[in-house]
Amino acid sequence: MSKNCLLAGDIYVPVKIEENDLYTGIKKLLQVIRPSWPSENIKFKLFTDGITNKLVACQHSTEDEIVLVRIYGNKTDLLIDRNAEIRNIKTLNVLGLAPQVYGIFENGLAYQYYPGVTLNVDTVLDEKVWPLVAKNMAKMHKVDLGKEFLCLLPEPFNTEAKETRFVNSFGSITKLRIEFERLKSHLTKTMSPIVFAHNDLLLGNVIYNKDEGTISFIDYEYATYNYQAKYPSKDFQISWIREYLTEYADSKPSEEDIERVYDEVQLQTLASHFLWGVWSLVQFEHSDIDFDFGRYAEVRLNRYYELKNKTLKEFSRCRYFTTEAT
Repeated sequence: MSKNCLLAGDIYVPVKIEENDLYTGIKKLLQVIRPSWPSENIKFKLFTDGITNKLVACQHSTEDEIVLVRIYGNKTDLLIDRNAEIRNIKTLNVLGLAPQVYGIFENGLAYQYYPGVTLNVDTVLDEKVWPLVAKNMAKMHKVDLGKEFLCLLPEPFNTEAKETRFVNSFGSITKLRIEFERLKSHLTKTMSPIVFAHNDLLLGNVIYNKDEGTISFIDYEYATYNYQAKYPSKDFQISWIREYLTEYADSKPSEEDIERVYDEVQLQTLASHFLWGVWSLVQFEHSDIDFDFGRYAEVRLNRYYELKNKTLKEFSRCRYFTTEAT
């Protein structure tokens, strides 16, 4: 990360943390951002859920505070604007929507820990939880923060095995570019506004604090402007969308508005599958993490093609669908 792109007040530590020797580099970082912590009294916990980055929790044996250290995955800066990520986190922190950044180093950042538990497929449906998620998302979408990603795909891939697997699964990059333009032409026909979106709200990035009754979002590395309607089955979606729109518009939404957003969500699901399919292909080329990104790309892009015709046919009948793309 370039030191020249830091914001005023940022603490920059000229340390690169190596993936095969995490704790040596982290101790050097903590000497700067937490100088009162003797290294022999620091406990570390490596989280293993992520497939893009390494995440380590650091805690002094006599203090309650926990510092999270995120080490970026190899070549992830090709797809992620790390300087924009820092700006977004700091701005959202002022608004109470993101953790505090404690320090930045060559290949990552250290930031505030949110107490609580990540959501799972059961808790995300809990009546005490999902309205909090909807409200928090609406608050973020009201924030005004004032690359063409397909060019990141290698031509060809760096090994013959990768190139063969890509061609057998997807044909060519040109085919994906054509498909992207078709998808974009359909998305621009919706009435969904462009808002500042998290873009990676999987369950592990939503923290629920039961004691305080709060929800927090973490990991803003993919946050940027996007279409408002993303991925909320039908009764649950309708209830969720009603809660979201009430917070977003500061008023009770009409049933027509709720139905419109529901219809748009179905279309935006296609964009989600396409984006994460391409992201997986970039990771397939560059990532050192032990995860089959090639298989994940196949899953997401195959799902995109499975849903495309049915979704577009249904949406074209919707009265909210405009006749021309803008």
